[in-house]
Amino acid sequence: MINSNGWYSLARSNLSPNQDNRPDTSNISLLVIHSISLPPNQFDSKYICDFFTNNLDVAIDPYFEKISNLKVSAHLLIDRKGELIQFVDFNERAWHAGNSSFQGIKSCNDFSIGIELVGSDSAPYTDLQYKELLRVTQEIMKHYPLIKKDRIVGHSDIAPGRKTDPGPSFNWDRYISALDG
Repeated sequence: MINSNGWYSLARSNLSPNQDNRPDTSNISLLVIHSISLPPNQFDSKYICDFFTNNLDVAIDPYFEKISNLKVSAHLLIDRKGELIQFVDFNERAWHAGNSSFQGIKSCNDFSIGIELVGSDSAPYTDLQYKELLRVTQEIMKHYPLIKKDRIVGHSDIAPGRKTDPGPSFNWDRYISALDG
């Protein structure tokens, strides 16, 4: 389901300019789970798509002006209904992790895949999101065998003190234990 060009066949594509070449495509070895909502705590994925493609209309919400200078993307977005949207092919570097470190190695964007869930730290994620996250994670782990369960983390794990997502409402036990099934 992931083709040789790094695109997931079950996702709709919406190419983001916020990407570049990875320094080493043979070292894709980390999966980072994020959450996002724009405006905060509102779960319409349209604005997230606009944000990741540098098309966010700052006149719509005062918060959008605050983030208008950021150039951000993720490989995948999973909306509240389980729809998948891919912004960056997995073999390229998406700009999702920012200033980050995993096991002492900085710049996690270089070797990670980023998946955003439409949500927030305080709202439960939907069953459809868990279902699609599980499906795509299993496919990613097959295609990128350096990604093991112990190399699946939250944004908060690689940017502590700076990021809190996917937050306490994300059920890590449910997600990780389902990977065995």
